[in-house]
Amino acid sequence: MTSRLETVSPGLRPAPLVLPPAFTGLVTAGSPGAAGQACRLAETGEAEAGTLLMEERDDVIALAVVLAPTEPLATARRAFFVGMQALADAVGTFGPPEIPVTFLWPDTLSFNSARLGGGALHWPQGCGEGETPDWLVFSAMLIASKRDAGDPGLTPDSTSLEEEGFPKDLREALVESFARHLTKAFEIWSEDGAARSTGRYLARLALPPGVRATIEPNGDARLVHADGRSESLPLLPALAAPSWRDPSTGRVRL
Repeated sequence: MTSRLETVSPGLRPAPLVLPPAFTGLVTAGSPGAAGQACRLAETGEAEAGTLLMEERDDVIALAVVLAPTEPLATARRAFFVGMQALADAVGTFGPPEIPVTFLWPDTLSFNSARLGGGALHWPQGCGEGETPDWLVFSAMLIASKRDAGDPGLTPDSTSLEEEGFPKDLREALVESFARHLTKAFEIWSEDGAARSTGRYLARLALPPGVRATIEPNGDARLVHADGRSESLPLLPALAAPSWRDPSTGRVRL
């Protein structure tokens, strides 16, 4: 499905992207950013599934994509893990192959053991857990450069694409790669089921030694420790307040 936008809304313009057939690319500049614009367009019915927005900024790579869920919200939230896997695959495509891309539960993407960015999931306000949402939006943000953050020694917990030696001017190529990997990830979900799909996310999840993890139908993680002790990691509270986002700036925490 493609966007209903016959004429691009103010603040938006067509994106110079080569995308899979199901996608429509748009560029947004200024407030409310890619995530906010995608939610607005989905809420008003101006955009359908596959509308992909990216922000015109130098310090971060920020994107958002409108999704069309077919399950009640309680289980449809697992689409978040599909988006995270596609984001990690896109980053891994351009990064040094010997450095793994990993997740910190549930939403932080790490590279070279430092925070590079993260993902978020958005849905209509007032949608009940047993209702199928009219739309979902997966959004993500990566630190492109920390040149304005001062001495790197002051922000050792985060890193940037620039610091890690990624190619310059990566925004369009990375967003295109994300779209291709997202398409493949949803194909895996459709053909092999949610367990296979979430298993790909778990393969990148940082866990203590000896701990095994599964994803429950509602998106919570179930950890089983070596001594048999079980632990639950809820998804919904984490999605409500992304751990990677600085609430004062709206950007990735440095």
